[in-house]
Amino acid sequence: MKQDNSVLFSSYKLGQTTLKNRVVMAPMTRSRAIGNIPNDMMAKYYSDRAEAGLIITEGVSPSPNGLGYPRIPGCYTSDQIAGWKKVADAVHQTGGKIFMQIMHTGRIGHTYNLPEGAKLVSASDKTAAGEIWTDTHQMQPHTQPEAINTDDIAGLIAEYVHSAKGAIEAGFDGVEIHAANGYLPMQFLSPGSNQRTDKYGGSHENRNRFVLELTQAVADAIGKDKVGIRLSPFNVYNDMTPDENEEAQYIALAEGLGKLGITYMHLITFVIPEGLISAMKKAFGGTVILNGGYTNERAEADLAAGNCELVSFGAPYTSNPDLVSRMMSGKPLTAPDPATFFTPGEQGYNDFSFA
Repeated sequence: MKQDNSVLFSSYKLGQTTLKNRVVMAPMTRSRAIGNIPNDMMAKYYSDRAEAGLIITEGVSPSPNGLGYPRIPGCYTSDQIAGWKKVADAVHQTGGKIFMQIMHTGRIGHTYNLPEGAKLVSASDKTAAGEIWTDTHQMQPHTQPEAINTDDIAGLIAEYVHSAKGAIEAGFDGVEIHAANGYLPMQFLSPGSNQRTDKYGGSHENRNRFVLELTQAVADAIGKDKVGIRLSPFNVYNDMTPDENEEAQYIALAEGLGKLGITYMHLITFVIPEGLISAMKKAFGGTVILNGGYTNERAEADLAAGNCELVSFGAPYTSNPDLVSRMMSGKPLTAPDPATFFTPGEQGYNDFSFA
């Protein structure tokens, strides 16, 4: 049962949003949005997990160009916003709080996965190594992206702003900008994918510029207390290449984000060097969410030590909708089923039972 000295299960004030506990459901791509539109199946999936203090949705594209994976949702059309309203309403009706993660895949994708007229874009025209699944032609090498012109940066940022406003219109409590895991904002941050010679390339200060301008614009549009960001320094996923200035770059980025006053910074900890988390936390000065294979016990230890204010859990939430209750009671967890993480349909999605 819940212990009186538990930090993980205590409430927390995140901006203007009160969370009933410090357990966060991490954003996880699940590929159930047929036609890139949220549906009733997704509303059930998220509302079933509303015990979490905060739910962060799977990555949601702000543009047709950002739909690099099959069956991922967008938030830029009226039909998509209406679908997300069903999700937000279902979560709120069961007592939860929910942020939408806005994710533009950038160069990670294939034209077979994009709607007609869309194209892959990135900081530069360098193709990402590796392959990606397409429903029509199975595994395919990533498509070469087009480099975004300097004059088109403002329009790209406007796509994020439009989606953020759509999330608020749909009833969400806020948004998270996905600047981790090798997607578009991280493609600007990384020297391997960013070979620009304008003000958005070269030095790490320049490579940070897009993320800071993007975050500022979203915060100005919907309120800084409704904006978080996800970062993953030293992460090589999706063909990212850290350099010798990585620590200094991300400390400077955290400081810049802190000056914007956004509500949280969400860090993926798997490969962050010792000391960088605390340095970024100090530079940011606000709420920090940590993610990376956490157990109940490790989460309690990091919270008690002041290393973070919230902890996010990923894979366990796919198969344990009542994860908070299970952790509080000590009941065993149901093992995730990776074979159904990204498949269409109910199997491995809404067919897990409550303890």
